[in-house]
Amino acid sequence: MGIEIIFLILAVLVIAFGVGVVVLNRRREGVQPPSQRTAGQPAAPPRPADDPSTGDTLVQEPAVAEEPPAGTLRERLAKARSTFAGAISGVLSRSAITDESFDELEEALLRADIGVNIADELLGGLRTRVKDKEITEPAALLDALDAEMKSRLAGSERSLNFETLDEGATNVWMFVGVNGVGKTTTIGKLAKQQVDAGRTVLLAAGDTFRAAAAEQLTTWAERSDVEIVRGADGADPSSVIFDGVEKAASKNIELVMADTAGRLHTKSNLMDELAKVRRVAEKGAGKVTETLLVIDATTGQNGLTQAREFGEVTDVTGVVLTKLDGSAKGGIVFAIETELGIPVKLVGIGETIGDLVDFDPDEFVSALLER
Repeated sequence: MGIEIIFLILAVLVIAFGVGVVVLNRRREGVQPPSQRTAGQPAAPPRPADDPSTGDTLVQEPAVAEEPPAGTLRERLAKARSTFAGAISGVLSRSAITDESFDELEEALLRADIGVNIADELLGGLRTRVKDKEITEPAALLDALDAEMKSRLAGSERSLNFETLDEGATNVWMFVGVNGVGKTTTIGKLAKQQVDAGRTVLLAAGDTFRAAAAEQLTTWAERSDVEIVRGADGADPSSVIFDGVEKAASKNIELVMADTAGRLHTKSNLMDELAKVRRVAEKGAGKVTETLLVIDATTGQNGLTQAREFGEVTDVTGVVLTKLDGSAKGGIVFAIETELGIPVKLVGIGETIGDLVDFDPDEFVSALLER
């Protein structure tokens, strides 16, 4: 009888130990036991997948809601506009234009990541005009800055290039950029917009190194009712995009939108890979008519480095600036266009499909300076 009691006690201890281990592991993974969750509280999301090619932990891009857009560009650029708000108030609070007026404007321009050279050029011309008595009132100084900033962005071709090709040929739009900038989401949003505009579209999942990329692009393909070509994890990206182009051509699909790998732009193997992707995309029935570099606006001047590096190997034709609504660094637009001569064609100002919009430089500057 004593032995049976001992075995029973041991069994209870083993079970308790096992339950304790499970609970501890779940807590380490950020998952609360059901008994400790409040009603309606969901379990924590799974950990992001690792990039098998680099070992880096990757953050999956959030799902994109399809609700209609809310708010104007002016409202969405609240953070960027706040960078200039203090300077504008300071200038207008004085009865005359002073050195302090220019100091405040310079600080605001630099905080917005417009860049030292461009800020000097913008304000240098205005200082001369004030010295020559051409500008005498604080409000007129702000109006002149507004006009000068708009003129800096004028004249660029911002429309997406879609050519009328021979039958059996297809336009290819390549999307490049580092991980985490919103590249795959941008492709999905733009694909839906192109379908709504009446074009036939095929998506090519060329980012074969990030486990979530192909799945996310597949979700967008289903949402937009378009075809998708994808390969096995770790497959040659060029072959996936080539297969996509050939399939599109055989079905007279007008546009292939090709995702590409997004490992760090400082890695030469990625740049060599992207150059190869472009060559292969045009070997058959495809013609690359757009190469869009996707940049996260919150990265500021680092985005300029990315644009320069990618532009050297992929002949970037335009920039998509994402997350502009969440950044105070919108001035990177000026650095990209002035220093590199690459037009910003689209901007992301929110999570919904309608929040990927054509870049309007006049509206953008007016929103920044509250004009």
